[in-house]
Amino acid sequence: MKKEKVRVRFAPSPTGFLHIGGARTALYNWLQAKKNGGSFLLRIEDTDRTRFVPEALDDITASLKWLGLEWDEGPLVGGPVGPYFQSERLELYKKLAQQLVEEGKAYYCFCTTERLQELRKAQEQGKAAPGYDRCCRTLTPDQIREAFAAGKMPVIRFKMPEQGEIKVVDALRGEMRFDLSTLDDFVLLKSDGYPTYHLANVIDDHFMEISHVMRGDEWIVSTPKHIMLYQSFGWKPPVFIHLPVFLAPDGKGKLSKRHGATSVRDYKDKGYLPEALVNFLLLLGWHPGDDREFFTLEEAVEAFSIERLNTSPVALSLEKLDWFNGMYLRKLDPRELAIRCLPFLQKEGLLPTPCPPERFEYLVSLIPLIQERINLLTEAGPALQYFLEDEISPPAADLLVPKKSTPEEVVTALQSALAALKEVEEFTEGILEETLRGVATALGMKAGQVFMPIRVAVTGSTATPGLFELLAAIGKERVLARIEQAIKVLKK
Repeated sequence: MKKEKVRVRFAPSPTGFLHIGGARTALYNWLQAKKNGGSFLLRIEDTDRTRFVPEALDDITASLKWLGLEWDEGPLVGGPVGPYFQSERLELYKKLAQQLVEEGKAYYCFCTTERLQELRKAQEQGKAAPGYDRCCRTLTPDQIREAFAAGKMPVIRFKMPEQGEIKVVDALRGEMRFDLSTLDDFVLLKSDGYPTYHLANVIDDHFMEISHVMRGDEWIVSTPKHIMLYQSFGWKPPVFIHLPVFLAPDGKGKLSKRHGATSVRDYKDKGYLPEALVNFLLLLGWHPGDDREFFTLEEAVEAFSIERLNTSPVALSLEKLDWFNGMYLRKLDPRELAIRCLPFLQKEGLLPTPCPPERFEYLVSLIPLIQERINLLTEAGPALQYFLEDEISPPAADLLVPKKSTPEEVVTALQSALAALKEVEEFTEGILEETLRGVATALGMKAGQVFMPIRVAVTGSTATPGLFELLAAIGKERVLARIEQAIKVLKK
């Protein structure tokens, strides 16, 4: 028997920027396609015109590309089963919805919005199950003609069987059964001619020859409706795989904007690397069967299988993501990390746009000083600020004075260091260490009593890279100027 070709799709709605949960769904679909030599389609489900956000489409495509999840068919690349925007497929939906009406499997509903609101209100007051009461299901042909003649624009509803059960098979969860009497006659086509998700989704998956539908588990309750549609059209349904929901970092409820970053763009702007985010998302709902944690996209393709997907909700741990990102940052070549940091440094005004070659080479030389100390690209700015700025704000006097020292002692230490450093011709780590240790010995002070005030004087911070490599990187002229500035602060 010939094996069916794997064709999967990611079908976001352009109602906002690409959600981190949507990115994980896209990743798993992409891996399923690549693992099986299949095709990954991008389809834009833009039929909800009231919530359509024009810039969302650019964000979705840019975010997928940033993550490395290029699509085989879809917007910008085309393909044999397009168009890939649902708003360009309206005639197909209308034709097939009308076909169901003619076959007695769907019907026109002329109920007004006001009537449906009153019905819902009455159901809530009576504590009855919500749903359409099938008022228009038994309209006669004459009544339908009269309604059209009066200018009433109907929706088309699916005629759900009033008894029996429907079986849904999920590749992860097994067989699930649903009582048909609990399912209402849902809308297929709205009065404006636009389809609902249920109709467009099923039609597109069929005509785009989708073999596996991998989506969030919030769609489990809708799957019986989709199965009924497949049966009504006489089509074979795809394999359904419903993925576990994302929970907030505290494990309580779904991830939402009140928990912080929710879109891929948010994480990009915060300074996460795409390869770290992809690796993190990979393990949020899938496990490799061993303790391995680090995967490139190519390695993930090799290891991936839908059998190892989880069904339990999974909490998004930002601490784990930060750890992943830090590990990936430290794996980068210094020049590559400098390239990644550059846009953030330019945004903060620490480097010009465009960046002159000599300034970029200086940045590359600084990267080893901070590479072990940062977890996000956005942390590069604060870590490099005192290297990249010619002048820094004078440090506070109390920061310059270590514990068990007095301002007078610190002034003496800084003045002695200043005098000694002025005589240094080669501003290298070894010579600087020898010079400053000599200053401490000559003053009868512990090394820390001399080193810490110098560190604060030239950086404004107590937490920095090693002092001698720090001074060598900042350079003699700026080091001397900053020490002089610190002495003035203390004398005041």
